[in-house]
Amino acid sequence: MHRLEIKNLHANIEGKEILKGINLTIKSGEVHVIMGPNGVGKSTLSHVIMGSSNYEITEGCILLDGVDITHMPTDERARRGLFLSFQNPPEIEGVTTADFLKASVATKEGESFKMLSFAREVDTYMKKLDMKKEFLSRSFNEGFSGGEKKKMEILSLYMLKPKIAILDEIDSGLDVDSLKIVGEHIQTYQMEKKAGLLLITHYQRLLSYIRPDFVHIFLDGRIKKTGDATLVEQIEKDGYDNFRKA
Repeated sequence: MHRLEIKNLHANIEGKEILKGINLTIKSGEVHVIMGPNGVGKSTLSHVIMGSSNYEITEGCILLDGVDITHMPTDERARRGLFLSFQNPPEIEGVTTADFLKASVATKEGESFKMLSFAREVDTYMKKLDMKKEFLSRSFNEGFSGGEKKKMEILSLYMLKPKIAILDEIDSGLDVDSLKIVGEHIQTYQMEKKAGLLLITHYQRLLSYIRPDFVHIFLDGRIKKTGDATLVEQIEKDGYDNFRKA
């Protein structure tokens, strides 16, 4: 069983404290959801877990399978089984989607990388995601719609096979049909690979396809409350004011 542990994590940017003591453990097969209004530190948490150099960790630690990764570079965290889907996926001019995926998978798999197996998997998953093969020859994410970019994130998820996946607002900018495809494939991946998932979202609609084990209310750089899926219904009904008072 794999395990991501975040212990008393504090982090700042340009001297301003954003994370103010986060404690969170995610195990294989668990689905955790973080919800909260804009500007409270949700995306910051995802970037700090993945090792962004924009943030300074001032206290606490991050462990993956018992190994302290607090100060490891991002590429090493990825090789060890972490994955982050960006809220706004980047565009990379001049690097084809095929080359980007190949480089990512080859770096992770090392000597065990097999080109034929890679090509077969890409083809299989693109068909499942209803993605056109022409995307492979285009620059990575360049000119893609919001829905196409999010499908590309799910394709990367399938190809990289992380132990723990962090999906930052994967549902933003999706129409109803794309949301259904993305939501169902996240659920499929999680169930097939027994991966741990951390979903950051504003909306209940994604959770129509993915049933969370734990829901965390995130306010002012802290997890204010943890519960089950009924917390989502409470947020939809009353907003976050009651949690601010807690």
